[in-house]
Amino acid sequence: MQPTANMTPRAASADDRARGPAAGPPAPAVIEGWIEADWPAPPGVRAGIATRRFPGVSVPPFDRANFGARCGDDPNAVARNRALLRDALQLPSEPRWLHQVHGITVVDLDAGQSPWERAQLSTAPATDEPQADAAVTRAPGTVLAILTADCLPVIFATDDGATLAAAHAGWRGLAAGILEATIDAMRADPARVLAWFGPAAGPRAYEVGEDVRTTFVDRDAAAAVAFAPTRPGHWHCDLPALARRRLVGSGVVRFSGGTCCTIGDPARFFSHRRDRQTGRMVTVAWRSRE
Repeated sequence: MQPTANMTPRAASADDRARGPAAGPPAPAVIEGWIEADWPAPPGVRAGIATRRFPGVSVPPFDRANFGARCGDDPNAVARNRALLRDALQLPSEPRWLHQVHGITVVDLDAGQSPWERAQLSTAPATDEPQADAAVTRAPGTVLAILTADCLPVIFATDDGATLAAAHAGWRGLAAGILEATIDAMRADPARVLAWFGPAAGPRAYEVGEDVRTTFVDRDAAAAVAFAPTRPGHWHCDLPALARRRLVGSGVVRFSGGTCCTIGDPARFFSHRRDRQTGRMVTVAWRSRE
């Protein structure tokens, strides 16, 4: 029998309370394991990450709130965790889950739809998981979802909240151009785009080989500032710094977050680099229908 998740609201701790301005839809009672995005959210927009401490029923090594369907956890536990996510956050629809593959494909969730059809889509069950590493929507009520356990989750919004996007950016995706592809798919003036970085492998813990450094530095010599030598042939890599460089190069100059390290905080965050077999957290974003 699966254990019962505790969804009783509690007082916010300094760790879990990383809130932005009050603009936007009213927040539900503070829930353990939920980190609100610390950014100047456009009106009606909410975003944040459900960490491993979020209400859930998964057992070790996926305890307790694993939202990933492809990491070895019991599918029934994953389904229950996803249902708890919807209920606890009072989400307006089922999150649009992706089958992430460290690529640069961006799915437009309402491409070719009329405004009425987009509204209907945002209330319909999401039964398929397209193979992609980013998604974009202009429909109120559509919930974007990105799974991570060290890679960098990035949420985008135009400053009027009309267009939202979410991207999964590990080093391979960053190098290949997932952030640039996401910005292009938004079809908005980059100067009007805001970005928020969620927790990821941090620059003091994420060690990579010379091949990773070369991949970035060969394209952009100034990217060398995002790497610090550790031992021969190895470097600490600053994923948020690399992401910021890519965003600035695309014309996006307003970004927030990127300060929490998944590797160094096992109590709050899943980390594939640290634990190998582990769960996946989810970063979600949506715009209210009001």
